[in-house]
Amino acid sequence: MTEHDVTSRWRRFWERGGWWRSLLLVVAYYLLFQAGSLLFAPLLAGVDDPAMIVFVGTALPIALGGLILVAFGWSTGWLRELFGPQPIRGRAWMWIAVAVVLLFNVLRFATVDYGEAGAGMVIAWLVAGLFIGFAEEVLTRGFVVNLMRKAGYREIVVAVVSAALFAVLHSGNLLSGQSPLATLLQLVYTFAFGLCMYLALRVTGNLIWPILLHATTDPSIFLQTTYPADSPLTGIAALGNPAVIVTGLVLLIFIRGRVSLPAGPNVTSDRVSA
Repeated sequence: MTEHDVTSRWRRFWERGGWWRSLLLVVAYYLLFQAGSLLFAPLLAGVDDPAMIVFVGTALPIALGGLILVAFGWSTGWLRELFGPQPIRGRAWMWIAVAVVLLFNVLRFATVDYGEAGAGMVIAWLVAGLFIGFAEEVLTRGFVVNLMRKAGYREIVVAVVSAALFAVLHSGNLLSGQSPLATLLQLVYTFAFGLCMYLALRVTGNLIWPILLHATTDPSIFLQTTYPADSPLTGIAALGNPAVIVTGLVLLIFIRGRVSLPAGPNVTSDRVSA
């Protein structure tokens, strides 16, 4: 069997799409990411600078995860497809998801005590956030959505599966000592947040926008939670997670339509309003 035959079979396998291939990809990514994270563990020995811990312990491993995903996209020939225009148009109501997430990200950034946090910590989290947004959105709103659409699922199924697999990625926090209750609440939040990011993908028409929106979410949460400013807005900013949960779950009701992507290297699609 030639190298060309192997490549063709690999691409045909993924072009068929489906929920179980989506799950397979997410599990494979998670295992590779965890294995890759071990490469950076020795660099943390003796490090007591909080900013450096964030950079080495969070930013570098997730950056490696992003490279793994780029390599997968190159192997399947999907990179242009993922970052090109969306095959279906969004509706105006979908901007609600973008507005709610963006509003609370701005509020959290506005209520961080930057003097206490320090420039190093802020920069470390902004860099980590960019890597997190890229890797997690390319995986779940990029590859998973693409796989689900190739199998012809209705859009509500695509949205739910991509959000559910995004949430499952965070269940591994149990292994790091996080309590079951905290993990359960995180799963509810990440599922709803995933729905909001799917709607952001739909209404903006390009994967780059949920990547950037996600990239501002994690830094704003961690910085504002760890270094809250003494401000009347701080309490309002703290309502961000409940607001996202309600928004995501309510807007899920209104997702309609279907988009079917035919298999093949030159993917086209039927345009369906939803």
